Amino acid sequence: MTTVTFRRSTDTVSSVAAARTPVQSRHAVRPSPAPGDALRSLGPNWFAVVMGTGIVANSAATLPLRFPGLRAAATVVWASAALLLVVLAVAWVAHWRRYPEIARSHGAHPVMMQFYGAPPMALMTVGAGTLVLGSDVIGMPAAVAVDWVLWSVGTALGLLAACAIPFRMITRHNFDADAAFGGWLMPVVPPMVSAATGALLIPHIPAGQPRMTMLFLCLAMFGLSLIAAIATITVIWSRLLHHGLPAAGMVATVWLVLGPLGQSVTAAGQLANVAPTALPDRESAGLDVFALIFGVPTWGFALLWLSLAIAVTYHARKTMPFNMTWWGFTFPLGTCVTGSTVLYTHTGANIFAITAVALFTLLLTAWALVALRTLRGIYHGTLFHPAP
Repeated sequence: MTTVTFRRSTDTVSSVAAARTPVQSRHAVRPSPAPGDALRSLGPNWFAVVMGTGIVANSAATLPLRFPGLRAAATVVWASAALLLVVLAVAWVAHWRRYPEIARSHGAHPVMMQFYGAPPMALMTVGAGTLVLGSDVIGMPAAVAVDWVLWSVGTALGLLAACAIPFRMITRHNFDADAAFGGWLMPVVPPMVSAATGALLIPHIPAGQPRMTMLFLCLAMFGLSLIAAIATITVIWSRLLHHGLPAAGMVATVWLVLGPLGQSVTAAGQLANVAPTALPDRESAGLDVFALIFGVPTWGFALLWLSLAIAVTYHARKTMPFNMTWWGFTFPLGTCVTGSTVLYTHTGANIFAITAVALFTLLLTAWALVALRTLRGIYHGTLFHPAP
């Protein structure tokens, strides 16, 4: 059994150590300093790079403000995310083959295990981008086929993570009251991504029972993820109020709370959009109303949390070391862009369009900053061989 705490005491597993070298713990083998041995420290958290890059493309594709070149630029970003996904998938397989003990240790590490939610979300993010943007390049039939594969694999892995990671947390670790952090949401958010991206596939399913079944499966995953996320966010809120901020290296994980908030608004709106093609008029009208009754209050809370996240990040800015948790600035923020866009399409209210554009500007800034720091870390080798 492992006790995990964010307190800065030296007799516990602190988040400071976890932030500086998230794959290292008493369960894991420390990485070799050999400069050519990059695969040794590769973990599931690296798939956040694909998530953060893919959400930039997907949010740009539906942004209320349109200008020349936006779709072309979004398509280039989607292609980059797809390439990153292929490279990381191959590298991760090689990592498992070459360093099986380290790879298995990630699943036992109380911090790193949370990021097993990243690979399925990366798959579905690229899949959605393939349908929305890639169809211009490879054609709609091929885009639908690719999205089906990525969505299906991502959904299966996401449901497995949503069940297996909490089970491991319950049965293999003891967590102190101040151990909760935003990463606890990573395993339970993938089913919400399945719901949001699955809605895009519903028009491409034969009408009748197949389409209705897909819609209800997406609604079930929406509820699964939403209720689990609400319970987890409550614990994170309590942790922050009672114990203050986590260690500087983990401050960026505060932004992860935006993920289920923005994605749930997006999912509710997108499912309401396709409901008339799968359900009778009464039920589809009910989902349309639900998209607003649920979406607007959740959107309001997301903006509150965004304000808090910006404030605490500014507060800790001088002490925050760069690490892979900084990608938490991107995907969660991107879901707030898509959530605002969906609300705009349902209401026509300019406040949602203006917010979507403003948040997209912030997303681009965050993505550029984090991508640049990541490239620098790769070039110097600090991300592959973090200091012990």
